[in-house]
Formats: sequence, C-alpha cells, structure tokens
Amino acid sequence: GSDSHTPTAGGMGMIAIGAGGLDVALAMAGKPFVITWPKFINVRLTGKLCIWVSAKDVILHLLQLLSTKGNGGCLIEYTGTGVAELSVPQRATITNMGAELGVITSIFPSDEVTKQFLEAQGRGEVWQEILAGDGATYERTIEIDLSRISPLFAAPHSPDNIISVKKIAGTPVDQVCIGSCTNSSYHDLMLVATLLKGRKIAPGLSLIITPGSRQVLEMLAGNGALADLIAAGARIAESSCGFCIGQGHAPGTEALSIRTSNRNFKGRSGTASADIYLASPETAAAAALTGVVTDPRNLKMDYPEIPEPEEFLINDSMFIFPPKDGSKVEILRGPNIGEPPLSIPLPKTLKGVVAIKVGDKVTTDHIMPAGARLKYRSNVKKYSEFVFEPLDPAFPARCLENQAQGLANIIVAGESYGQGSSREHAAICPMYLGVRAVLAKSLERIHTANLINFGILPLVFIEPGDYDKLEKGAQLVIEDLHEQIKAGGEIIIVNKTKKTEILATPLLNQDNRDILLAGGRLMYERTQE
Repeated sequence: GSDSHTPTAGGMGMIAIGAGGLDVALAMAGKPFVITWPKFINVRLTGKLCIWVSAKDVILHLLQLLSTKGNGGCLIEYTGTGVAELSVPQRATITNMGAELGVITSIFPSDEVTKQFLEAQGRGEVWQEILAGDGATYERTIEIDLSRISPLFAAPHSPDNIISVKKIAGTPVDQVCIGSCTNSSYHDLMLVATLLKGRKIAPGLSLIITPGSRQVLEMLAGNGALADLIAAGARIAESSCGFCIGQGHAPGTEALSIRTSNRNFKGRSGTASADIYLASPETAAAAALTGVVTDPRNLKMDYPEIPEPEEFLINDSMFIFPPKDGSKVEILRGPNIGEPPLSIPLPKTLKGVVAIKVGDKVTTDHIMPAGARLKYRSNVKKYSEFVFEPLDPAFPARCLENQAQGLANIIVAGESYGQGSSREHAAICPMYLGVRAVLAKSLERIHTANLINFGILPLVFIEPGDYDKLEKGAQLVIEDLHEQIKAGGEIIIVNKTKKTEILATPLLNQDNRDILLAGGRLMYERTQE
C-alpha cells in the first residue's frame, strides 16, 4: 500500500537506494531512512547485444519507451535470459541512468556474473545470490530483445530525446567526452583505447577521457592503454564529475559535443548554446576517429573483444581510515567552508508569495547551476546568489525582499520538478532564501526528499489545471498548517490575490511529517538528542 515503508539503510537492507546527501550521511551513521513501497516494473531482457552496440544503447532505448516523466514511485527490476549476457560494468551503466527515468532505483540480480566480478575485486566472500522470487508480481512488464537494439543518441536537450545515430550520420563533431560516472569503467576505456591505438583523432576535434576511478586509471597506466589514448590525442582528466557538470571542458559556442555521461540538459555543459548528445563509448570513439557522427558499425575495423580482468588492481594506500583507537580526526576548513545553515520550524500559518513560476522538467541544474558556480557550494550564502540563475537571475534578490516583509517564498512548477542530479544545494540554497513550499504538478523523488530534509513543504496540485491559475507575485496563505499536515490529508491553499482556494497533496508520510514540522532533518535530529 502507499503508506507502507521498508528500511533501506542502517544495516537493514541490501538494495542501494539513491537519496540526497543528508539521507546518505544519516544512513552511514546507522540511522535508517524509509521509502514508500514502490510499484515494480519488470524489464525482461532476452537475446544478446550485437557488436558495436552497448549497455548505453539499452538504457537509451528504455528512456525512449518510458521517458523521464511519470515513473515516480517505481522500481525497475531487470530479469530474463539476457541478464547473464551483461557484465557488472554494463549493468552499472544501465542502472546508473535509471535516475534519468525518475525511478526510485534499478536492480539486477546478484548472480554468477556478480560473483566473478566481486572475486576479481578481492571481495568474493561478501557475495550472496539474490534473485527474484518465483511468485514475484509486477505492475508492468517490458520485453527488450537485446539483439534488436541499434546505436542510439539522446539528442539535445533531454536524456529521453532519443534518435538513431544513423539519422544524423555525417554531422561534424567538435568535441567528444568519454567517462564521468557513466561509461568510465575499465572495460569501456580499454575498448576506446584499443580502437584508438596507433591512430589519431580527427583534426580540430577535442577528446577528453575521464576514468571512473583511481583503480581504472592505474590499470590503464600499467598496461599501456593510457599511453595509447594520449598518443591518439586524448586529454586525460581527473576521476571526477568534470565535464558532465560543466566543471571544465565546456564546449565551444554552438558546438556539437558527443558525451558518454548521463545528462544533457541545456547549459549543463557550461555552454548554453552547445548541443550535447549522449552516446555509447563505441559511438563516441567512432566520432573521435572520423570527426563526424558515425554509426560505429560502419567503421572499417574489427570490434575489439575486451575480456573482464581476472583480478583488478587493489590499492587502498590513499584511503584515510578512521583511527582504531577511536580518537577524533581534525577536519581542516578554509575560510570559504562553513556549517550548513539551519532552517526554522514551519509556522502555524504560512503567509507567502509566489516568487517564481516555472514550467515542466525543471532540473536541479536550473535550480542550482553547477559548472563555474560549484566552487561556492561550501559557502551557502554566496551560492544562494545563483538560485534559478538560468531561468530568472533576479530570483534571489526578490526572495530576500519578500523575507524582509515577513513573507515566505513559494515556488510554483509544472511536471517533474527537480529532475537530474541529487544536488542537495537545490534545496539548501532556496531554504536559505526563505523558500518554504514548492507547489508542482509533480515532483521527482530525490529532490522531494531533499526539500523535506531542509524544511521545505513539497506539494502537488490535486487539480493540475490550478497551475494555470497562479502567477508570480500571487499572495498565498495556508491556515492551520500544522494541523493540516498532521491530519495527513489534502492541504487547503488560499489564493488571496484571486480570492480562490487550491487543494494540494503533501508528499509526506508519518515519519517525515515530524521532520518537516521541526524545520528539516538537522533540526529534527537535534531535538532527538
């Protein structure tokens, strides 16, 4: 039922559930967090991927089927005979981009493929077989024949804007970026290095390689693949988000950039006028070699077979482990690093103003831009100056003016508000500016959790048409707010400007109602000490 919950952290679960940074920190501290019992979607895989087609094409195909909207509250489980044909890195690519679908999480079974991977990582003793039960039931089943998938693109400016690579074959390419958190595994980069070995990238094209981890980088350096990439003309970036969030390697004005990362929202790359296409390492490497969009199946070369390592390099020498004697560790903080600001409890009567009205599919990049602004993320006061910068640069100043008048700031939004990165600053900074509620047609799950964690009330229109009745500057009042939240039903919002009422559903359960009323998770935890 919709009011059921299951612990997913604190040693009580075996599925990793994506959450905001504060939820993760509390889970690591041994405190469980809860999720609403999901609807299960079974994606049944059959067949085997053809050469030059990869796991990235699988998840792009699924995004074409399901889009980025309407999948909230769902969990995707991959089953079928095709599962055994996918390696753990391939499965990681598919589940990584489950966030783009908007689902709670995506899971593959823990099987012999998983066991072999863990053994190669020196962790075979932790393996357990985890399979779907014989009587498992699903809300929906989607059949995908892996052998029928072809190379695909997510075209600008959304991960679900799917087209075939051959549709725009021959289009000039300015930049290719391979890696980040998606498609940066040892297998992915070894495949690219093998394709580029003894060859040069196309003249005038920039190729950036971002290994997914220090382990991957060190293994590539040890077997000579890193030298092959450099000799071909690649630029090697550190293992970080990097180009994916516009932190360096911004493409040129009106450039076309092919990337293996997971998001291509407008302006996320650091260049608002650039066109970002998401693709597999095979498709990205083909473009790097030819200088134009190229279906990798048309490359006149053999497809490289990259075996999974029997043993990965294990080097934990740079980890700083907690002292075994229990002594405290000093954390060095520079002058631009401060404590996170605390919210205040929700007022019993919320008097506010619509500080901004935005449309559908507003991402956390729209709310809290990354790229050049990320350097301020440990300085919330400064970072807050850039909230909604891509949509309305005057938003922060307007919020401060409303605060000075004793009015709360309210955000009105369309469908799928809060897509994309689980950037908790997209809640912290609005909270700092006095945002106390978000009223939307629909909200993404991770962003909803972040809003609650920082004392912002997440509301969904009961009648989506009421969205059209609200304008920026409208005066809104919610009387008896505490009682309405505790009652667990609909929230009555009075539009003082038009003298009408709007009904909304609070996205709260019994557990997080108290957290919200306290003013957020940090305030709540302090009251529990």
